[in-house]
Amino acid sequence: MKKIIYCIAFLGAILIGCNPNEDIYNDLDAQDNPIIGEANITLTDEDYEEIGIADNFFETIDDAEELIPDFLSGLYPQWGNGSSVLVGYELEFGSDLEEVMEYANATVYQLGLADYAATGEQGSAFYPSLDADDFLPEILDAAIDMPEDGDIVLARYDQFFETPEVGLANIYQASFPTNYDNFENIDVLGDQGWTAGSANAQGSGFNGGAFPNEDWLISPEIDLTGETALKFQINQEIDLFGAPEESIDIIVSTNYATGTDPTAATWVTFTFDKSIYGSLTLSEDFDFSAFDGETIHIAFKYTSTDMTSARWRVESFAIKTIGVEGDVDNKGAYYEYDGSSWEALEKVYYLSKSDYDAMGEDSGRPGRFNNFSSSIDPENYIPRFLSSTAPYNFAQEEDELVVIYKFFNGSTVTRGNSYSVINGVWSPDKTELQFGNDGNKWVPDNTIRYAFTDADIAFVSSEFETKYEGPADNVGFFGSFDRRINSGNYWNDDMLLEAIGAVLDNINPGAADGQKYVVTLVVYTGVTEPENKAVIKKAGEWIYQ
Repeated sequence: MKKIIYCIAFLGAILIGCNPNEDIYNDLDAQDNPIIGEANITLTDEDYEEIGIADNFFETIDDAEELIPDFLSGLYPQWGNGSSVLVGYELEFGSDLEEVMEYANATVYQLGLADYAATGEQGSAFYPSLDADDFLPEILDAAIDMPEDGDIVLARYDQFFETPEVGLANIYQASFPTNYDNFENIDVLGDQGWTAGSANAQGSGFNGGAFPNEDWLISPEIDLTGETALKFQINQEIDLFGAPEESIDIIVSTNYATGTDPTAATWVTFTFDKSIYGSLTLSEDFDFSAFDGETIHIAFKYTSTDMTSARWRVESFAIKTIGVEGDVDNKGAYYEYDGSSWEALEKVYYLSKSDYDAMGEDSGRPGRFNNFSSSIDPENYIPRFLSSTAPYNFAQEEDELVVIYKFFNGSTVTRGNSYSVINGVWSPDKTELQFGNDGNKWVPDNTIRYAFTDADIAFVSSEFETKYEGPADNVGFFGSFDRRINSGNYWNDDMLLEAIGAVLDNINPGAADGQKYVVTLVVYTGVTEPENKAVIKKAGEWIYQ
C-alpha cells in the first residue's frame, strides 16, 4: 500500500508544501527499531519486467546480485537492518552450480561418417542394436588431440530407431563448432564476421551497432567423384533484422583451391528460401545434382553494412546420395578423460530428441522444437520425465542427477540443472540468492537465521552463572531474557551480545569473519515475546550489525 501525506501550512498568503515520499523515508531511516522482516520469494515474469530483464533470466550471478537489490527496496520499503529475503531466480545456464555450468560449456564432438564406419556398418548413425558406449571411448581417443586429465567432452551422435533401409545417406557432413577449425575463415572486410559459438558457427556484423563486413567460411575440399543424384541439407537459423537476403549466401565452386583468393574463383549461388529459418530449422533435401561427380568447396558468404547486420547461425550441413537411411534419434553422452582413457559419466544426462518428444509434440510442448523456453519451463517437465523413465524411475532417496538440455531464448543455447530425489520425488535444485538489509540498502547476504533452543538457554545459564548470577539464574528458570530496565534480572544489549556470541561460538566454532546471523530470543517485557538481534563476526568477535 502506498502512503500519501499532504503537508499544508498557511503563513499570510503563502502556501507551503512538503515532499511526502521524502518524509516517509526520512522517518524510516530515523527509526531506532526498524521492521526486521524475512521472506522467501521466486521471481515471476512480471518481476523480471519490473527489474528490466527482457529474457526472464539473468546472464550471470553478478547480474542478479547487482539488479535484485533495487527491486527489493521497492518491494519491502519499510524493512530495515537485519531483514533478509531468499530470492529464487533463473540463470541463463539454468543453475549456478559449478558442475552444471561445466557440462553446459563442455567441448562438443559431433560424430561424423568416418566415426560410424568404425562400427563396420553403413550409414550416418549407430544401428539400433549397437551400444554407443562400446565405440565412443575409442572414437574420442582418436578424435581429441592431447586431452588432459579431467577434460570433459559431450559426444553428440545419431542412432537409428529401426534398422535402416536403402535411401539417402550422408557422404559428407560438417557440424559446428566441432568442424569449425577445418574451415577457412576469410575476412575480406571488417572486424566482425564468422565466429564459433557453443552450438553453431555464427556470422554477424553487430558489435553495439552494425558495421560493414564481408566474410567467407569455406569448407575443405569435398570430393564427389562417382557420386550421383546428390542432395544438400542444412540446419540453420537466419535473422535478417532488416538486411537484404543477399547478405547471406551459400555458394559453391569447382575451381577454388584451399588457401587462395576466393574472389578469384568462380562461385555458383545456391538458391533457397531464406525467410523460413527464423529459428534453428532443418531444411528439406535440396537438389544438388548440378555438382554430381565434381570436386567442390562450399562457402558461407556473409556481408553487412553500417546500416544493417543480419545474424546467421549454421549448426550443420550434409551432402547426401543413395545409401541407407532411416529415422534417427539425436543423442549425447558425457565423457571425462582420466589420464589414459575416456570414461562415461553416469551422474549427468543429455536429453535426446526422443526424450523431448516423450514430453509432448504439440504446440507449447518441448517436443515441438526439441527444446525448452521461457514459456516451456523445464521444471514442469523434467521431474515427471525422470519419474517415468528407466533407470531413473528406480532412483533412491537423495540420488542426484544433472540434466542438460536445449533452451531457446532468441537462439538455442545449452542449459541444465541438478535434480535430487526428495521424499520419493525428483526435484530441481533451486537457483537462489539470499539478500540482507544493512540499514541502508539490500546486499547479497550470508545471513543465517537462528532461534535459541532449550539447550542454548541452559548453556547461557551455566556459562554466565558467575558473571551475571541473577540474570543467568532467571534465564535458566524461566527460559527467557528479562528485558525490563528496572528489573534486577535485566539483560541489557551488551549482555545479550555476550550471550549470543557465546552460543554462536558453541554451535558454530568455525564461523568465518563476515558470517552473519539473525538470532531470535524469547524475552520478557511484561509479556513473553520474541526479539531479533542481527550480529556479524568481525576480527573473530561477534558484534551487532
